[in-house]
Amino acid sequence: MPTDVEEWKSEVYGNEIRDHLERFAEEGWDAIPEDEHDAWFERFKWWGLYHQRNGQESYFMMRIGTPNGVLKPGQAEVVADIAQEFAVGPEENPIFGNGWVDWTTRQSIQLHWIKVEDVPEIFDRLDEVGLSTQQACGDSWRNIVGCPVAGKDKHEHVDALPVAEGLHETYKGNEEHSNLPRKWKVAVTGCREGCGQGDINDLAYEPATKEIEGEEVRGFNVRVGGGLARNEPRLSRDLDVFVTPEQAVEVGGAISALFRDNGDREDRYNARVKFLVDEWGPEKFRDVLQEEYVDFELETAGENCREDYSYNSGYENGGHSDHVGVHEQNDGNYYVGLNVLVGRMGADDTAELARIADEYGSGEVRITQRQNVIVTDVPEEDLDDLREEPLLQDYSPDPHPFMRGSIACTGTEFCSLSIVETKNRQVRYARWLKENVDLPDGIDDFHVHLSGCTASCAQPQIADVSLRGMKTRKDGEAVEALDIGLGGGLGEEPRFADWVTQRVPADEVPGAIRNLLANFEERREGDETFREFVDRTDEETLADLVEPEETSYEDPMMHNTKMTWYPYAEDDDMGASPAPTDRNDQPITSDD
Repeated sequence: MPTDVEEWKSEVYGNEIRDHLERFAEEGWDAIPEDEHDAWFERFKWWGLYHQRNGQESYFMMRIGTPNGVLKPGQAEVVADIAQEFAVGPEENPIFGNGWVDWTTRQSIQLHWIKVEDVPEIFDRLDEVGLSTQQACGDSWRNIVGCPVAGKDKHEHVDALPVAEGLHETYKGNEEHSNLPRKWKVAVTGCREGCGQGDINDLAYEPATKEIEGEEVRGFNVRVGGGLARNEPRLSRDLDVFVTPEQAVEVGGAISALFRDNGDREDRYNARVKFLVDEWGPEKFRDVLQEEYVDFELETAGENCREDYSYNSGYENGGHSDHVGVHEQNDGNYYVGLNVLVGRMGADDTAELARIADEYGSGEVRITQRQNVIVTDVPEEDLDDLREEPLLQDYSPDPHPFMRGSIACTGTEFCSLSIVETKNRQVRYARWLKENVDLPDGIDDFHVHLSGCTASCAQPQIADVSLRGMKTRKDGEAVEALDIGLGGGLGEEPRFADWVTQRVPADEVPGAIRNLLANFEERREGDETFREFVDRTDEETLADLVEPEETSYEDPMMHNTKMTWYPYAEDDDMGASPAPTDRNDQPITSDD
């Protein structure tokens, strides 16, 4: 039997959802039938809207897709304006204030506290500059990710940007590909660093060369079935297919159609393509693709270029790695990558980012999968003046490794799936570690990823230190806690983190990281990386080396274990919530 979600989708889905959104916006929050909330909230995702957690009824998160992380001139300014006007909530975050932009691990943009009544105007403003929330969520093609400096990188094997753009233009809004069994995540990589992270995507194009009719052709090998979600991570598997850039869009649609027709629609947990690849194997998957979905002979895989991959690998090979810093482009200009701690930037700062991108570069801003941003096309003679801009004091192109390597998901602030607070906590972790912990010599690329639950939005399984939200008891009281994993990363030989310690009270985690690094330094062989050390050390020993400990670090979110309407509100129980509110942000009472 199809799931409830499949039933809801069979009634209304795809582009037509926008008409219903505009109707609800006109009539107000109360027009959404209460007994149909689950159905409509599921449908709204297709247009980039997630309803926020309990106690925040009538407020939505809005996700804006930016294919390959590219914000064209003028777009960042509009995003900042929308955040300033529409993404301000009834309470302030104690670290980030009110009104901000979240840059995500899929090179997208997220805004919070969005009212359904404001959606049509926001859509219109986005449409005017070529941006959209279409299929930013939902069971369809999600934002296509890749090297954020594709087309500008001095070291790329093949320019992947036209392929990412071609896939976006062909399949976003395409009715034949709008209703898939589950989300469909695609990565296109053309550079030597491998920063598309194809290993953890449903469909991945990775740079390769192939001799065809006596001539060396640059293109892509195709991989399928990667992903991190829940407790079932998979690395994508080689499909033994090589495509030219000209073939990539057609083959991508063929693989999407295969998934559409054969993915599991009776069990949403089992509906991702990684489980279909598990069931069939890459060989059968390829055979069905060739026989039923592609009308030309597929080439076998070419020679891959993965040996240089450094992105999320635990080491650098002299390339641009995570894109933070100042780097020369292929045209003699420079791009400047700014570190945005846990990906959250105030609306005013986002407007300032747009200004400096326009003043010093081409006006273009690009987003990375590390939640950072890049200003492109800066002439060499303007670099010194750009470095003196006040914005770069807060969003540094030369950050400390603990700041540079910190990633966090949305957490309990807004997400109903999350178990613990994340962004504020990871900011506090990073600042404490920077002030109190010395990294061993030669370790200048160290990743700490904090995910509020097993959905893995912060990609914890590919970090040096992986943190995953849990609960435990300490001194007789319920407290927020974290599982700790070690040694994950991608690169030439990817591996997932080993979860070595469970349910560590949140205030003991910084001490655990300090002790772990000290133990690593003591036992390190030569100049091996942290990831190499973890790889050669058994799990039992690693667990002993973690050593959770209370320190001077204080965690004000430790006891946020009860359901509250907003974790940082002064009066934070569910009864204090102003939600739901009307189009004027006034609470809707029973008398209304």
